[in-house]
Amino acid sequence: MKFFIDTASLKEIQEAQDLGVLDGVTTNPSLMAKEGIGGDQNVKDHYKAICKIVDGDVSAEVISTDYEGMIREGEELVKLSDQIVVKIPMIRDGVKAIRYFSERGIKTNCTLVFSAGQALLAAKAGATYVSPFIGRLDDVSTDGLILIEDIRTIYDNYGYETQILAASVRHSMHILSCAKLGADVMTGPLSAILSLLNHPLTDIGLAKFLADHAKVNK
Repeated sequence: MKFFIDTASLKEIQEAQDLGVLDGVTTNPSLMAKEGIGGDQNVKDHYKAICKIVDGDVSAEVISTDYEGMIREGEELVKLSDQIVVKIPMIRDGVKAIRYFSERGIKTNCTLVFSAGQALLAAKAGATYVSPFIGRLDDVSTDGLILIEDIRTIYDNYGYETQILAASVRHSMHILSCAKLGADVMTGPLSAILSLLNHPLTDIGLAKFLADHAKVNK
């Protein structure tokens, strides 16, 4: 399973990169706004800065919701770096845009996916990644992990190469469950990635080892 971090914070991206487990980055307009990044050129410069930190794919989301606008923005974004993946919303014109980009060898990430039907359309259009938002489904009393399972079954049935990018991941159990279900990628905050480090028996064991070492090395 690939690990992406879902943030626009250069500090957090660097910390995840330094950990040695980071495969890519996903962002969106809300995450950019959280970091105070506004204005077309500032956003583009920020994407360039992200690409200098990581080696893998960096999802950059279009703002337009019409076909022509998405094509125009996407073509501008991919000029920034070979790492850029054009992030497209799951809407009618978005599916058309995914087909346009896929026919030209440009990577895409179909975002805001909440059903297996949407994921099927994205795969047929040639999306590189499809992003089911499991945490947001959980928020409305729907099991987001069932969606991951359904998409995995459909993609395996027909040999679709679109990668399942589990998004809106909130905590370590989301990550582990997605790994068990066969999601290709997970994207979440740094806190979720770091939470995998934690276990009380590790802390207890390390404390004992250090205490025993201290006794014989006074």
